[in-house]
Amino acid sequence: MLMPEPQTGHDRGTADPDRNTALAAALDRLSLEGAIFFRSEFTECWAYRSLTPEGMAETLHPGARRLIIFHIVAAGRCWVSPHGGERRWADRGDVIVLPYGDQHEMGGLQEAEVVPIETLFEPPPWDSLPIVRHGEGGDRTDIVCGYLHSGDPLFDPGLRAFPPVFVVRPPEGPMAQWVRSSIDYAVAVSENSLPTGSIPTQLPELLLVEAVRLHLASAPAADNGWIAAIRDPVLAPALAQLHAHPGHKWTVAELASSAAVSRSLLDERFRKVLGRSPIRYLTDWRMHLATGLLATADHGVAVIARRVGYDAEEAFSRAFKRATGSSPGTWRAAKTAVAREL
Repeated sequence: MLMPEPQTGHDRGTADPDRNTALAAALDRLSLEGAIFFRSEFTECWAYRSLTPEGMAETLHPGARRLIIFHIVAAGRCWVSPHGGERRWADRGDVIVLPYGDQHEMGGLQEAEVVPIETLFEPPPWDSLPIVRHGEGGDRTDIVCGYLHSGDPLFDPGLRAFPPVFVVRPPEGPMAQWVRSSIDYAVAVSENSLPTGSIPTQLPELLLVEAVRLHLASAPAADNGWIAAIRDPVLAPALAQLHAHPGHKWTVAELASSAAVSRSLLDERFRKVLGRSPIRYLTDWRMHLATGLLATADHGVAVIARRVGYDAEEAFSRAFKRATGSSPGTWRAAKTAVAREL
C-alpha cells in the first residue's frame, strides 16, 4: 500500500533567505508525514468533487482525523473551490493548499458536470502511483496531488489559522525554479510507476513548508509573534474568532468575552505578542485575506471589500492602499501582469 514512512528530525534544506526568523524556525519544527498520491491528466471539459475530510483521511491515512491536501499545477489552468465556496484560480507552477482537507471541487476553463473523484480511480492499496485521466479531450491540465498529516496547532481546524483554500504563486527566481523542478520530479515519479517503498516522502513536506512560508509572508506579525500567538491560551480563542469571521464588526469587548478574559488583558497580550492592538490586527488580517482574493479570485473589488468586512468599497480601498501602497485595482493588475509573464 502506498503510505509514507514518518519523517522526523530531518533537514528541510530549502533555499530560504529568512532561515533565522521565528517563522522559519517554527516551520522547520513542524512534524509532518506526507506522500504524493496521484497525478491527474484532465482535458476540457472536466470537473470533480473530492471526498469529505473524513473519507479522505480514511482512504489515505487511516487513523488521522483530517489531512492537509495540496495540488501542484504542472500544466494548464484550473479553479478550486471549497464545497459551496468561491473559486480560486491557479496556473502552471502554482501550489494549491487545502490546510484542513476540506471537501472541495476543481475544474477547468469550461463548465462541466462535477463527478465524484472516487469514480475516477481504483481505491488503495496501490502498487504504484495511480494516474487519473478524465475529460472530453480538449485542452489539458496536469495536476500532481499530495497529502500530509500533522498534529500541529497550525493545522487545527478549530483555530482556522488559514483560509479553507489558498493558492501560492512562487515569485520568479530560485523558489519558482525549485517548485518547477519539484513538479518535474513528481511527474517523473508517477510516470515511472515506481513500486511501493520507492516513493519519496520528503517532497510533499518540503513543498508544503515553502507554500505556507510564502502564504504567511504577508500575514500580520508572522515573523515575530504569529506562531506563538496561535498557541497562547489568551490569544488563541480570540484569533480563532477573527480568522473564522473576519467580516464581523468586532469590538475588543466581544473578543475578550470569546476568550473569557478582560479587555485590558486581551489588549495587553495582543500588543506584547503581536505588536499591535486587537482591532489593528483585524485590519491587517483583512488585508492579508484581500490580497489572496485579489490575486486568485474573479470577484470585483466591491465584493472582496464586503467579504473582508467593509460595507463601502471606498473605505476598503483606502485601507488597502495604506497597507500596500497601491489601490486594489492597481495591485491586482500588477499581479496579473507578473503571472502572465511567468
